[in-house]
Amino acid sequence: MATASIRPAAVAGYFYPDDPYALRAQIGEMLAAAVPLETVSAPKALIVPHAGYVYSGPVAASAYANLAGLRDVVRRVVLLGPAHRMAVRGFALPAAQFFSTPLGQVPMNRSNWETLQARPDVVVDDRPHAAEHSLEVQLPFLQMALDTFELVPLLVGNASAEAVAEILETLWGGPETLIVISSDLSHYHSYGQAQSCDRATVGQILTLRTGIEHDQACGATPVNGLLRAAAQHGLEPHLLDLRNSGDTAGDRSRVVGYASIAFSESRTDARAARH
Repeated sequence: MATASIRPAAVAGYFYPDDPYALRAQIGEMLAAAVPLETVSAPKALIVPHAGYVYSGPVAASAYANLAGLRDVVRRVVLLGPAHRMAVRGFALPAAQFFSTPLGQVPMNRSNWETLQARPDVVVDDRPHAAEHSLEVQLPFLQMALDTFELVPLLVGNASAEAVAEILETLWGGPETLIVISSDLSHYHSYGQAQSCDRATVGQILTLRTGIEHDQACGATPVNGLLRAAAQHGLEPHLLDLRNSGDTAGDRSRVVGYASIAFSESRTDARAARH
């Protein structure tokens, strides 16, 4: 169901500043404070948190700081995240052809948009996207980290990890394509409980073991799909940051966990590809 050709920012002024100058300054400061991991070369995929910037922004910045060498390479971003506001059967693709943020408009990749509609588990509907934050909060970071790019945004509902992996395979592309999975980790445990739970979840991700549950990560389904695809393509995961809201801007009685993880070719595979 279409509502407009442009999907306006829904959480600007709430999850992040609605003033473009303040937004650029905040993201710039977070990116400057983040230290790229030297062992990560040209990430193909990222897992990034999606809370308000005061809570998860520094953790997200640790992922986007690793895109510095890809600024003029990445031209398409495949962005998947969970639907928090409205139930979705399978996957929801927006009818809107642009996503707007205070930093400007990001266009859809029209050919991918048309291809995905052929899948019976993909519905074209603006309504699940209208108030959803999981995809939107990634866009200003991407707009700061990359030059011009097109977007393939999918909200993931009651889909399977296998279906996510199929879609990622269809959209995999080459160096011009970056995959971003938007997900927080555990929700509303005490600080110590969250640390223990989140370390276990990250350990599972770093060994490419699927079966992550939604109480471990709200984006468990797209995360599990990415893990399948990463294993198929021989990608190595690298932990960039692991914290929770008790470390950033909240109290420690009921916290939300955040991690940034990059997936890239192994150094061995990358060297072999050059010979």
